[in-house]
Amino acid sequence: MSKLRVGLLFGGRSGEHEVSISSAKAIATALNAEPNASKYEILPFYIQKDGRWLGGEEPQHLLGSSVALPESPSPDHNQIVSDPQNQILSPWQSPSQVAEVDVWLPILHGPNGEDGTIQGLLTLMQTPFVGSGVLGSALGMDKIAMKMAFDQAGLPQVKYQAITRAQVWSNPCVFPKLCDEIEAVIGYPAFVKPANLGSSVGIAKVRSRQELEAALDNAATYDRRLIVEAGVVAREVECAVLGNDQPQASVVGEITYDSDFYDYETKYTAGKADLLIPAPLPDAITHQIQDMALQAFAAVDAAGLARVDFFYVEATGEVLINEINTFPGFTATSMYPQLWAHSGIPFPELVDRLIQLALERYKGES
Repeated sequence: MSKLRVGLLFGGRSGEHEVSISSAKAIATALNAEPNASKYEILPFYIQKDGRWLGGEEPQHLLGSSVALPESPSPDHNQIVSDPQNQILSPWQSPSQVAEVDVWLPILHGPNGEDGTIQGLLTLMQTPFVGSGVLGSALGMDKIAMKMAFDQAGLPQVKYQAITRAQVWSNPCVFPKLCDEIEAVIGYPAFVKPANLGSSVGIAKVRSRQELEAALDNAATYDRRLIVEAGVVAREVECAVLGNDQPQASVVGEITYDSDFYDYETKYTAGKADLLIPAPLPDAITHQIQDMALQAFAAVDAAGLARVDFFYVEATGEVLINEINTFPGFTATSMYPQLWAHSGIPFPELVDRLIQLALERYKGES
């Protein structure tokens, strides 16, 4: 029986480029382990930070070195290169090996990776791919659209306010009124976030008018859509979801840390945060979180996989949904695969299941 050719797509243009390489390396190791090695052949593709795709030997070497490649020089569009292996491709071109892929594993985090853009391209290619489609990915990436979907599903959340860059960078009369409104509706402490960035990039915790103004100005440099959320004293817990139309929820995990909040440095610096799996929670709270994770998965039309993050307000017994991540970090030490490992699905089997779910979903939609 011939092996299924898996297009391992990694890198990308977002600030999570290096995280993507680490995730792809872990997944490649899982695919090269038996019984996966007998079923799948890896075809790696690397998207450089400037958006150019590379196929062939370079992505394979990159998976071994884990060091991002420098950007390519701009191609000479007047020069015709007959050998596609040596051609410097434009950002909108893809290597010839793309046509050989049977199923895609887009290990791309952040903008241009899990926001529906690459999913739209893969849909046009008419090839199955792991993860949510255009709608689920877009809703899962944009924090404002996501929260609106959660509102419609009746999922409890912290208070929030959507803001645009135009409001922040407006005339001196409008901006103070905006800050007045935020203080009245949200209060302090609050979190200011770009709506479409992952890994806590551009996020700030604010406790005063001066910090609010600075955080809004900074977040507006990252995105034209911003969100301000009320701060809450709570435990941060997470649940993984696996499946398509009949998804399953994993055990619940908890993140603990000593920093002010779960920022980029805390998230990606060894020893800065601890994961408790399973989380020491009352059984009723655990079941509530699992049920809400499945509701959130359905609310954004997710598919394949997702990690859903919650706040557990121990003082009141409330569970508030924070966000859904439709393609979470996938290294061996990332929360998503660890949650499933503690639920009885080891890493290599998890990767196999995701590929099979992609094929199942594509067959059902074709």
